[in-house]
Amino acid sequence: MVNLQLDIKPIDEGFSLKVKIYESLKSAIMKMNIYDDETELRLDERRLSEQFGISRTPLREALARLDQEGLVRIVPRRGIYIVRKSKAEILEMITAWAALESMAARLITQDAGDDEIATLRELCSTFGGEGVKARIDEYSDANIRFHQAILSMSKCNLLNDLAQGLFMHVRAIRARTISEKDRVDRSIVDHMHIIEALEARDTDLAERLVREHTLNLKSHVERYVNMD
Repeated sequence: MVNLQLDIKPIDEGFSLKVKIYESLKSAIMKMNIYDDETELRLDERRLSEQFGISRTPLREALARLDQEGLVRIVPRRGIYIVRKSKAEILEMITAWAALESMAARLITQDAGDDEIATLRELCSTFGGEGVKARIDEYSDANIRFHQAILSMSKCNLLNDLAQGLFMHVRAIRARTISEKDRVDRSIVDHMHIIEALEARDTDLAERLVREHTLNLKSHVERYVNMD
């Protein structure tokens, strides 16, 4: 196992300290690739306290809130662990994401401006050919931003809120699998076809392409990813 490295900055004590700790810790956890086999999931309370530059009491309150939300699990006398979902749960999450994002694509064709859709091309324009494999981490980040942008562009707050509940796990599984098999090449091609359908305001095609793109991720996880 590799040592867990959360991107955490010290927090000044003062008003809303507990909220700041909670938000900072949640943000750091959500950026992790928690489905990487080498990732250590146990959180060191003492080390976190030192990283934040705070006492353990407000940290424990923030961790308790994350435990209630299901992001971490506090095990008495054993420690605190970031929660991984089972393979079956991940497959359900991807299915739900496919439904949400495909509806977002439908809404984009009806309501988004041309300039908004053009930003998707900007996200994808620097990737292509064999060179992308040497920039896999950079592409992985751009891939996540692409899917976030489609959801955001829908302008449907409830749809975005529902997707946010899935985001940490879907993001992490995308990051883990993007370099596997031919996923990165297929991703680039799929993204361009999706953009073309959105630009053409082809509602049914855009919705179908986005749904199939995400369900291809599901098929890959189902076939190749061992999460036991």
